[in-house]
Amino acid sequence: MKRVVVGLSGGVDSSVTAYLLKEQGYEVIGLFMKNWHDDTVTISDECPWLEDSNDAMIVAEKLGIPFQTVDLSEQYKERIVDYMFDEYEKGRTPNPDVLCNREIKFDVFMDIALGLGADYVATGHYCRKAEEVINGKTVYKLLAGKDNNKDQSYFLCQLSQNQLSKALFPIGELTKPEVRAIAKEADLITAEKKDSQGLCFIGKVRLPDFLQQKLQPKEGVIVQIPESFNSYTKQAPVFESKEDELRYFSTKYAYNLEDGKVVGKHQGAHYFTKGQRKGLAVGGTKEPLFVIETDVDQNIIFTGEGKSHKGLYRNVLFVTNEELHWVREDLALVPGETMDVEARIRYRQKLEKARLHKVENGLFVEFSNPQSAIQEGQFVAWYVNEELLGSGVIS
Repeated sequence: MKRVVVGLSGGVDSSVTAYLLKEQGYEVIGLFMKNWHDDTVTISDECPWLEDSNDAMIVAEKLGIPFQTVDLSEQYKERIVDYMFDEYEKGRTPNPDVLCNREIKFDVFMDIALGLGADYVATGHYCRKAEEVINGKTVYKLLAGKDNNKDQSYFLCQLSQNQLSKALFPIGELTKPEVRAIAKEADLITAEKKDSQGLCFIGKVRLPDFLQQKLQPKEGVIVQIPESFNSYTKQAPVFESKEDELRYFSTKYAYNLEDGKVVGKHQGAHYFTKGQRKGLAVGGTKEPLFVIETDVDQNIIFTGEGKSHKGLYRNVLFVTNEELHWVREDLALVPGETMDVEARIRYRQKLEKARLHKVENGLFVEFSNPQSAIQEGQFVAWYVNEELLGSGVIS
């Protein structure tokens, strides 16, 4: 009997994960990760993790599996929270869920599990794993979940071969309704429980409120950039090489205060992200305003009217070598090589046709169609067929 440690979060997905593994004959241990107990940044009096750990414990009792809570809040603060504040301060938008999987669940947590003699770590992610022997070596593949509405492979886009080799995703072949039906039939307390919203493991915290704990409010202006802004209409130069062309089109527009009109005030450019509409509180325009750029040094938010505003769109982005990651190391490109893929720049976005271009200092991702709100700090992930091959942080 192989031993599996399941990250029991107190939700229906991880509950059914533990149930299925037990049914399949594994020796299952449930661990609840407590990743937060700094009340200074929790905005409500409710204590979500307590409720969740109770639910996890009740599920473990019902399944007759050992259960314990592990406190990872120190590592979580260091690796996720501090990083998030740092990124937002720089005007970038990090993805805590992707980091949480790479740094916590499949690193710190995995080490604890292996210390308990586990052969595998299992999570309730909607994705699948496959393996194939290539040139005498076992290669692990990360595949999209069967449920298109819930596919969570994007959140695991930073996993390594080593991490994948020890991971199990038992619900990847199922849809969410099927998972709920299994939970109901097994009489698990989490069967009807709503999916958690909020930061990975911190629970019911609204991101702006969370950020305000550490990043002080600072009043600045909101500037509206017209569609007639000169950089939108100027002719592209003649390029010496494909790389020059990619570099040109991956460069974001630069705006100054005098390029538009001041239409309002805000409490800190670092609270806003590209593509954001809510929270601007500026009226008087035919269509809503969207954030097209933030300048955290000057503390200015630049906006454009309507979701088809030119300032929102680019079709090329760049990833530096330092922030480039191949799940399939055997398929990594070398400078000069290209690869046709499908890619997404955020969770739940439908996959878009793109071509990867490897250059000396990184990788360009060139989309066939312009993408809205390409945001530095977020992850781009690329796929061939259903397999996620690699990812990188947008620079």
